[in-house]
Order: sequence, then C-alpha cells, then structure tokens
Amino acid sequence: MFVLLSGLHNFREDESSTGPGIKPASEREYQTKMEFALKLGYSGEQVETVLNKLGAAALINDVLAELVRLGNKVEPEIQPCGSTATLISRSPCVKESVSPEVSVEDESVDTFDNLRPIVIDGSNVAMSHGNKEVFSCRGIQLAVEWFREKGHKDITVFVPAWRKEQSRPDALITDQEILRKLEKEKILVFTPSRRVQGRRVVCYDDRFIVKLAYDSDGIIVSNDNYRDLQNEKPEWKKFIEERLLMYSFVNDKAVCHPRPPVSNISEPL
Repeated sequence: MFVLLSGLHNFREDESSTGPGIKPASEREYQTKMEFALKLGYSGEQVETVLNKLGAAALINDVLAELVRLGNKVEPEIQPCGSTATLISRSPCVKESVSPEVSVEDESVDTFDNLRPIVIDGSNVAMSHGNKEVFSCRGIQLAVEWFREKGHKDITVFVPAWRKEQSRPDALITDQEILRKLEKEKILVFTPSRRVQGRRVVCYDDRFIVKLAYDSDGIIVSNDNYRDLQNEKPEWKKFIEERLLMYSFVNDKAVCHPRPPVSNISEPL
C-alpha cells in the first residue's frame, strides 16, 4: 500500500497565534495541497472543488482519493436522440450521429490524461524499502501501484541492468521477478551496464531519470537531491527543486513528503 501524507502539514496550528504578515494555518494548508495536486497534473478547478468539500485540514491522501472519485464521475453516456444513437456527456442531446468506425472509448475524455508523467528512481526506492541493506523490488511495486491507483498512466522506473543478476551476499536482492514483470508491462527500463576485465561498468542512471522527467515535464520520485546534476545545468536545478517528490517507508507503507509551495498557486507550474 502506498500512502501519501503532507509531511510538513500533519498537524493543526492555532490560527489565533499567527502574527502580522503570517498566513493562518488553514490557508497555508490549503495552498500546500493546491500546489501539490497541481504539480501532479490535476486542474485547479478539480482541486478547488475537492478542497471546498473536504476542507483544508484533510489529509493529502484523502484529497487525492476524492480527486480520483471526481474524475471517475465524469463519464460520457450513450442516449438515443430520435432513432439515432449519439454520444453525449451530461449535456443536451447532440444531433450528429456517431460514426460506426469510432468507438465510445475513442470519443470519451479521460480526465486523468493531463496528470504529469511519473519517473521513479528504482534503485533509490528499492534500497530504501530494504533498509539500505537489500534491493527490495517490492518497494518499486508499491510505488507503481500507488500512482496507478491515483490515475497516473505514464509511469517509468529506471533500474541498472546489473540488478538482473542473481542475488549475492554483497548485492542482496529480493522479489526479483517484479523487475521482469514491470519490464514486460513497459514500465521499467534497465539502464546499460557491462563488465570490462571482470569489473562492472555502469552508466549514470540519475542522468536518465532527471532528463526524462525534465523532457516530459514530469515528477521525480526519489530521496536523492541530484546535487551534481543541479550544478550541471541551471534549468535542471530549478526543475529538481520544484518537481522532486520525496518519500519514506514505514514497514510496508510508503509516506511521500511534498515540499512546501514555492510559487503562487495562480502561477503555472
């Protein structure tokens, strides 16, 4: 199970104690949740509807669950218009008939299509789930499943190719079959590695992660700050600061920690 909480706003503050120029706790919580949902790709209108319903104090996980339910309600319907079947979406009957070559699925609008791509640092997630002692592939599976449940379809996990090798005392790995399963589903990508004179030579997978997330305008899931890559390109530095989603594992649950808002909620992310 993948649980999302707002790491910096898990408690209520006494709004009466705020001084001049300091926003009340409820307003800061509202803005943080708005920023985070916008970062994932939900529309401002959707987020506002949910926050108005649940309140600013609602947990991030509850907010995202309600966003998913809200998206599932917006589904097209097939209703007759005279003797001709037409495709409508809770609106007055449209008189143009649907072409027999176009299916309902093609015409329907997926409310999750605008969610940002997710790029997962597989090594970082797996080692974290294995308490930095074991490369636990189950940690990767938990992360992928959580984002899938929230409507994300564009998910990529990067893992070095040498992790396909058999587990050894100096490189323990568990549930290795998960890697093969995710690779077949075209979610997991192995970054190149090879052996030269008995020594393993691997490419820098962090560069794959940051570049794909940057090029696709996505979100990076990792506890790595990628400081070397931040120093390499100014545009990457700004992107990493705004789009890095950090997490922690507690037993078999993951807790993500969205950063505090860095821009006004009216500004595009």
